Amino acid sequence: MSAPLIAASQLVKSYRTDAGEIPVLRELALEVARGEMIAITGASGVGKSTLLHVLGALDRPDSGSILFDGEELLSLPEDRLREFRNRSLGFVFQFHHLLPEFTALENVMMPLLIARVNETESERRASELLAELGLADRGRHRPGMLSGGEQQRVAVARALVQSPRALLADEPSGNLDVDTGERLHELLRRVNRERGLTVVVVTHNERLANACDRRLRLEGGQLLPG
Repeated sequence: MSAPLIAASQLVKSYRTDAGEIPVLRELALEVARGEMIAITGASGVGKSTLLHVLGALDRPDSGSILFDGEELLSLPEDRLREFRNRSLGFVFQFHHLLPEFTALENVMMPLLIARVNETESERRASELLAELGLADRGRHRPGMLSGGEQQRVAVARALVQSPRALLADEPSGNLDVDTGERLHELLRRVNRERGLTVVVVTHNERLANACDRRLRLEGGQLLPG
């Protein structure tokens, strides 16, 4: 049996407030297999987004270990972490965070340009991915000209354009109506199956959670089955 792509252990994270220290993660452990799609559920405010940010090296835990394909992320300097996030991870959030002054195509190209891929190749790869996600005729539109579902598909394309090894999604359909959300869920599952992409999704949506290979519940700073 192959080693997990993501292996987190003994993760501790607290926030300091005027009212005192608030523990969020309590010696949390998680393993995610290559090509697995898992859902993390739980009550609002329990720390699901914090966990996802820690797993994606957007935030540091107070202590613990995060191995990604055997490499300890917490020991990497910040410049290496930035490179790791850009090349190995894709992120999708509830709010798409598209740059409004750029077209859909330019938004998808952005990670490639940051990685210093030449503009011609960046445009080719971004255009192909938009077409794959049913947005071939939307590439020259700015985000304000797109529907909510189209904006999220552009965000998914941007997350996938570097061919990441894992996709982290935080309430990806939380800002969409039911039908549009269902189409986004189907897209994420299709990407997982067809590309063999490892996906970790934080969601309140029961249908999305049930469509995953495995679902876990964050409660009391620990991950529990279901």
